[in-house]
Amino acid sequence: MNILFFGDLVGRPARNILKQVLPDMKKKYKIDLTIANGDNLAHGKGVTKNTIAELKEAGVDIVTCGDHTWDTSQAIEILESGHDSFICPANYPVLDYKKGYKIVEVNGNKVLVINLIGRVFLKDHPDCPFRVVDQILEDNAGKFDISVVDFHGEATSEKRALGLYLDSRVSCFLGTHTHIQTADEEILFGGTAYISDVGMVGPKDSILGCKKEFVIEQMQNQTKFRYEISEDDNILVGAVIIEIDEKSGKAQKISRLNEIRKIAL
Repeated sequence: MNILFFGDLVGRPARNILKQVLPDMKKKYKIDLTIANGDNLAHGKGVTKNTIAELKEAGVDIVTCGDHTWDTSQAIEILESGHDSFICPANYPVLDYKKGYKIVEVNGNKVLVINLIGRVFLKDHPDCPFRVVDQILEDNAGKFDISVVDFHGEATSEKRALGLYLDSRVSCFLGTHTHIQTADEEILFGGTAYISDVGMVGPKDSILGCKKEFVIEQMQNQTKFRYEISEDDNILVGAVIIEIDEKSGKAQKISRLNEIRKIAL
């Protein structure tokens, strides 16, 4: 099985580029399941019903989230409606943790997709991701063949710790949130595909997808941050492709994609 996973999608530029490139990517790499982190999907702040629908139409099967989950009022509505393609971090205590994972059937295989958020350097106060993922795996023992974890975290140390903790217990452990793709992709000793951060899909000439001058001004002068997405039409597409043995559920290969594509904004 081949899984395509996109890093944090930043606003309209990311939505538009996926509509443009995803069909060809799925064909070229023989993709069976496509997952994308939508934490910055709706103009950089969470998700809406329309933006989720756009991704679904573009060919994304599952949308995960992160620390911007509650930045729009629609997130809870989407979750409570039982939407078939959206999950948020399972260790947010405000909702039933079952909103943080889904089991989908792909080519006769059951794939468990889990979304978690870190606790180090983030403003929220989520439950322990170690204990929550243990509970999810225990509750779903024997119900899935392949598993994917999106861990939305700031600290590489926390990502590495949870990734090694889950080695051999999940097929893929993929970090998101920093928007900067790391070069540490590997297959861990127990057969888990690992990367600390997949990166982002967003404007190249930016800081985390934002207009760079606003970020620099805020850091220089300690002024209030103005969030505005960069208008650069060179879009960085950060993603990984994981090849998984369907019989064992172990990862065989993880490959980084870091491409620049041009769109008309």
